[in-house]
Amino acid sequence: MNYPNEGFDPEIVNALKKELVSSNKSFKVIEGEEENTEDFVNFLFIGVFEGKEVIYDAALYTLRLHHSSEVYELAEHEAAKKFPNFKGIKYEEDENGNLKPLSSEEEEIGWFITEIIMDIEEEETVKVQEFIDIDTHHDYGIGVDAALNVEFIDESVIEKFIKEFNDDSIKLDDTHYSFQSAEEDYEEED
Repeated sequence: MNYPNEGFDPEIVNALKKELVSSNKSFKVIEGEEENTEDFVNFLFIGVFEGKEVIYDAALYTLRLHHSSEVYELAEHEAAKKFPNFKGIKYEEDENGNLKPLSSEEEEIGWFITEIIMDIEEEETVKVQEFIDIDTHHDYGIGVDAALNVEFIDESVIEKFIKEFNDDSIKLDDTHYSFQSAEEDYEEED
């Protein structure tokens, strides 16, 4: 039988199901290009789509992280308007693993982006709200992109998300939020 991708194949779904039972969890964290953190976790879980079990490939992140990425994207857009040659700042390492210094233009662009970010946050230009996007044309199973207004993503947040997603009982907060970057506290040493 033809399946849109492997995440729909009952043999693959059953293999993941067995793996989840043996791990005593309802999800499997995916280690990949993007590093899982307390603000972002990529994981697989099993749910039902059109009456059949399928693997969901989920990216779950905090609303704060979603806000930060929206702010940064807007700041980069502003930098591209002001600096016609801007294609993004690329950090490179030398043979010892140390970061190479940025060119003077890259440094100027970096400072410009930082100022734009501070302005956007101060003026609360960007506001975000909880969401779930479902991608039925994902390359493995069905893609789920979701942002929740939680302090961090841990096992209990993931378990609750999966249960409510599968029960179709998730209640998203439609409030619009704006966040400030966490400021570092510096202490002077005598």
